[in-house]
Amino acid sequence: MSTLEGKSAVVAAGAKNLGGLISKTLAQHGVNVAVHYNSAASEADADRTVAEVTAAGAQAIKVQGDLTVPANITALFDAAVGAFGSVDIAVNTVGKVLRKPILETTEAEYDSMFDINAKAAYFFIQEAGRRLNDQGSLTTIVTSLLAAYTDGYSTYAGAKSPVEHFVRAASKEFAPRLINVNNIAPGPMDTPFFYPQETPERAEFHASQAMGNRLTDITDIAPLAVFLAGEGHWITGQTIFANGGYTTR
Repeated sequence: MSTLEGKSAVVAAGAKNLGGLISKTLAQHGVNVAVHYNSAASEADADRTVAEVTAAGAQAIKVQGDLTVPANITALFDAAVGAFGSVDIAVNTVGKVLRKPILETTEAEYDSMFDINAKAAYFFIQEAGRRLNDQGSLTTIVTSLLAAYTDGYSTYAGAKSPVEHFVRAASKEFAPRLINVNNIAPGPMDTPFFYPQETPERAEFHASQAMGNRLTDITDIAPLAVFLAGEGHWITGQTIFANGGYTTR
């Protein structure tokens, strides 16, 4: 893992939950981190993550922005380059979950889900392709629901599904510069985003479908994101289902 020492990363939604753990895990491997957060509500989380990154011996900055606005993605990379000189690693953990029947979904909900889960992902990939150093690494978090046959998640899984195609195209287009581009597709994660969407009975069912009868934990996913940036760099163009056997294809 010494291959990561001295590199720099942008972690979108890197202040808390999975993004926060990825930020801190990268720092433990000597990576400087630009910790992105969306709004004032998560600024305190960003401050705590920045403090933990610096305590690990790496440099860190926090950068606020709504990434559904492409100019804010550009500003995020600008801030990282300004602080660290360049960027080698980009990880996008931005996402919004909605479980709602198609017949009840509003146009505003549809637009919000696709803005956050698809549009922001597309323009993050675009900006990373422009700004990453040669031999860089780009990873997006999607969902294992891409391989599920279920109800309720039409806009969530539907908005994440285009990212598979964005990543395939980007992996080919960025390959001449030796930038690897991948998705990680966790199973339902034991985070505050999951439980408001589900009844206790459905949450128990989701857990029962994976090894150990448990949900995916952020500690299952963060090491994989770091691996793809370092020793797993030969992997590219893939959607990796990391879910304890919850779904496969």
